[in-house]
Amino acid sequence: MSGGGDGAQFADAVKTAQAAEDLGFDTIWMGEGRLMGSIVPLMTMVLEHTDRLKVGTSVLPYRTRNVSLLAGTFKTFDEMAPGRAIMGLGAWWEPLASRVGLPNAKPLKAMREIITVSKRLLAGETVTFHGEFVHVTDIRFDSPHDDEGRVYDVPIYTGPVRFKMVELSGEIADGVALDFLVPPSYTVAAREALERGAAKAGRTLDDFGIAQLVSCAVDDLDPQQAIDECKFFLTQYIAQQPHITEFSGADPELVDQIQKLVPWPATASQVKEAMRLVSNEFTQSVCACGTTSDAIEKIREYVEVGVQEPILVPRGGRDLETATAIFEKGRLAGL
Repeated sequence: MSGGGDGAQFADAVKTAQAAEDLGFDTIWMGEGRLMGSIVPLMTMVLEHTDRLKVGTSVLPYRTRNVSLLAGTFKTFDEMAPGRAIMGLGAWWEPLASRVGLPNAKPLKAMREIITVSKRLLAGETVTFHGEFVHVTDIRFDSPHDDEGRVYDVPIYTGPVRFKMVELSGEIADGVALDFLVPPSYTVAAREALERGAAKAGRTLDDFGIAQLVSCAVDDLDPQQAIDECKFFLTQYIAQQPHITEFSGADPELVDQIQKLVPWPATASQVKEAMRLVSNEFTQSVCACGTTSDAIEKIREYVEVGVQEPILVPRGGRDLETATAIFEKGRLAGL
C-alpha cells in the first residue's frame, strides 16, 4: 500500500497506516515524486505510531542527499524500528532533475555507486570510495554503539523503469518497486531483465523482492467515476513523465496531443481537458479501476506474471476505503 500527505494530512496518513496494519497489510510505501516535500518526517511518524508495518520509500531520489546522510537516515529508522525500514531509491525524471540542478546523467553509474556505498555503511564498514558521483574517505557511522561495526537491517530496493536499470537492480539491489501505469507485459520483460542482472552477480531471485505500484480506484455504484480518477492521473503522467509514457503503451499521437495541452507544472483544469482524449480501455489496461472486481482482476494479472507485492496507489482521495475494499474482496477471491 502506498501513502502520503502533507500539513494537516499527516495525522490522517498515520491513521491510514495504523488501519492498514490492523487490516493485515505488510508494508506501506511513500515517496518523493515531484516537488511535494520531504517524506522523511512522515515516514518517521508512521514508524513511531505502528508496531509491525514495514515502511519503504518508493522512491527517494538518490542524488538529493549525500550518501552518508542517505544511509544515516535509514540507520536511524532501523534504530527506532528495527527491521521495518526499506530504502527505495530512484532517479528523478527530466526535465525536473535538470531544473533543480541535478541533471539525470549516467543514472546507472550513479545508482551503482550510491547503493554500493550505502550497503557498506549499513554493514558497519569503514568506507573509502571515489567514483564519479560518490566521494567518501575513511568514513563510518560513529554513534557509540557503532564502535564494533553494528549492522543495520535495511534492504535496498530500486524504483527502476528502463530495462538497463532493472537489470542493474537484479545484480546489486535487494528488491525492486516497479512503477505504475504500465501493462503486465512490461512486468514480464522486467522480470527477464532482473534474471539477467542476477545471473551477472551469480545469484538467483529466490530472496529478491519484486513489488509493483498499481494505480487503483474503485466505485461499485459508479465505476466510471473510478476510471476517471485513474484517467486523470494517467493523463498527467503521460504529459510530464516520459519514462513512464515510454512503457505505458500509449499511442505516440495521443502522447503528442496531451503534451501540447498539459505543461509542467499543470493546473487540474488543463489535465481534465486533456484526459478527454484518453479512453477507458487504455486506462484499464494500466490501472486497477472500475468496480472492485475489475480492480482485483487487474491486480491478479500482475501477480500472475511475477509480482510478489502489489503496492496499491489509490486515486481520488479515498485511500483507506479503496485499499480496504480491494484487500477484503481480494482475500475472499483468493488474491
